[in-house]
Amino acid sequence: MPRRVYIFDTTLRDGAQSPGVCLNVQEKLEIARQLARLNVDVIEAGFPASSPGEFEAVRTVAEKISGPTIAGLARVALSDIDTCWRAVKAARRPRIHTFIATSDVHLKYKLRMTREQVLEAVDRAVRHAKNYCEDVEFSPEDASRSDLAFLIQVLTVAVEAGATVLNIPDTVGYATPEEFAAFIREIRRGVPHLDRVILSVHCHNDLGLAVANSLAAVQEGVQQVECTVNGIGERAGNTALEEVVMALYTRRDIYGAETAIRTEEIYRTSRLVASLSGMPVQYNKAVVGRNAFQHASGIHQDGVLKERTTYEIMNAATIGLVTEHIVLGKYSGRHAFRHRLEQLGFHLDDEELEQAFFRFKNLADRKSEITDRDLEAIVRHELKTIPEKFQLESMHISSGTNVVPTATVGLKVNGTLLQEAACGEGPVDATFKAIDKITGLPVALRNYTLNAVSGGKDAMGEVTVHVEYEGRGFLGRGLSTDIIEASAKAYINALNKLAFEYGDAVLAGKCTREIQQGGSD
Repeated sequence: MPRRVYIFDTTLRDGAQSPGVCLNVQEKLEIARQLARLNVDVIEAGFPASSPGEFEAVRTVAEKISGPTIAGLARVALSDIDTCWRAVKAARRPRIHTFIATSDVHLKYKLRMTREQVLEAVDRAVRHAKNYCEDVEFSPEDASRSDLAFLIQVLTVAVEAGATVLNIPDTVGYATPEEFAAFIREIRRGVPHLDRVILSVHCHNDLGLAVANSLAAVQEGVQQVECTVNGIGERAGNTALEEVVMALYTRRDIYGAETAIRTEEIYRTSRLVASLSGMPVQYNKAVVGRNAFQHASGIHQDGVLKERTTYEIMNAATIGLVTEHIVLGKYSGRHAFRHRLEQLGFHLDDEELEQAFFRFKNLADRKSEITDRDLEAIVRHELKTIPEKFQLESMHISSGTNVVPTATVGLKVNGTLLQEAACGEGPVDATFKAIDKITGLPVALRNYTLNAVSGGKDAMGEVTVHVEYEGRGFLGRGLSTDIIEASAKAYINALNKLAFEYGDAVLAGKCTREIQQGGSD
């Protein structure tokens, strides 16, 4: 009988700390719903004490998501733990996850604490958290670079104080698999009463070894793996959920362990996280990359056609990547459209279906065949999760060789049409400057990416922008067969998120005056 390995997903906490990622409450909730469908055991929804927005996101996930345990992260400061409990207490299965660094370099330069002070803080924090809920996880940050004897002392204190989960982080991705396995063995030998707790690992990918280290720990008896969808996270990221799950699934003969993950939800979870985070999946990414189940070599193609297992150790259908024989196009009806969306994991109400179907028909007039990736993009981009203060009404672009790029843009702002023109270094720059003139918002563009949703000359362009306002980041996404239009939509999407967070007070004087005057010609 295979033993059970629990999957602790920290996409919404550690993954959301990736540079350039800025998920709002509704986006976090959408990802959490999909993680529940994926059947992860634990969702770490965020770090409630870090900001009011983060608190609200964790509280919302705790209130609205059933199934997985909902965890919040907290430093050992008692105020952090109090805040964390207020955020997660509505969950059906809440968990407080508290941590403090234990390596000498962190103690000396970051914490400026003695080992004795750390031991006292761990005991106090775990006992305080235990007053709120039964399920308390403790992590010694930078464990893999900590003095082993001291680390065992810390873990022993945590167990005696009532921790139910001990998590061993390789915080900076320093360990190697053989070294990490030996490290786990020593912890299992040295910490008493480990039968009372779940032993967990949290590995980072700075040397590209996060998955290998996690699997090495599983072979040493670890019962929980902390990971993120697509491996996103700070610096080089975290252990990739899909890789650990499919390694355990595919090589049961080696690991003798299984998870409760619904593997058929893996692909759509990957696509959702990539879309909402603005971090595209690399083509050759294991399990979920575009090329993971494609074969270019003639020898490989011949082998797969004769027997799939000659060159494929996994079945694409196992992760939910299926090929549909019904081709959707301009003559397709609502029934076929709804059927395909449901196969892709989208269950829309009647109003949402009509909105998505309208967008689908518009696209079908410009493309001869609509792919699954097109459908996913339509649903994710066109179903709005926030009110639209700014709506793109029209745009005219003039650009070419030896021509100064100029854009004229019309926006509806709270229903009033405003228009402006601007020149720029290129048509996208001119478009953004025209939008800036209308909104009056002093935002800084920090990142711009363009990806083709599918192949072919008529492929839709998917644009992601990251703008910054008063030190806060906002991510916008836009979709169109016209990349200038997609860029404008992405920029406006980011501004709508900004306006939603700040309210009407964010509108600059010029924009407000023109609205009051009834708009511009």
